[in-house]
Amino acid sequence: MAASRYRRFLRLCEEWPTEDSKRQRDLGLFLRQRVAQAFREGENTPISDPEACDQMYESLVRIHTNFYKNKYPRLKETTFTGVTVEDCRTILATDILKQMDDMKKGTWKRLREKFSAKKPEEDSK
Repeated sequence: MAASRYRRFLRLCEEWPTEDSKRQRDLGLFLRQRVAQAFREGENTPISDPEACDQMYESLVRIHTNFYKNKYPRLKETTFTGVTVEDCRTILATDILKQMDDMKKGTWKRLREKFSAKKPEEDSK
């Protein structure tokens, strides 16, 4: 029975898309890592709580298939602020977040990081 659960999770991982714009914050990559961690022995992995495993799988399938988005359709594709889904994706991209963090730094700190030979993490130690 563990073999069929393992195969179902693998199939779900294959179908789940990854977003390159969200490096190290992507749900698809996180899911793949957790499945690899949970099923270290592959099909031979003993499952301590099969009911919880099945419940987790069903929950992930509902997220993947947009079950609740389809069940409760929205009247508009924007939020109350008027931001669209594409705008949110752009804002939450890793590169944009890094640029925003760089903008928050003061001029002195940016210059010190630019001309310093050591990394900024070493300065705080």
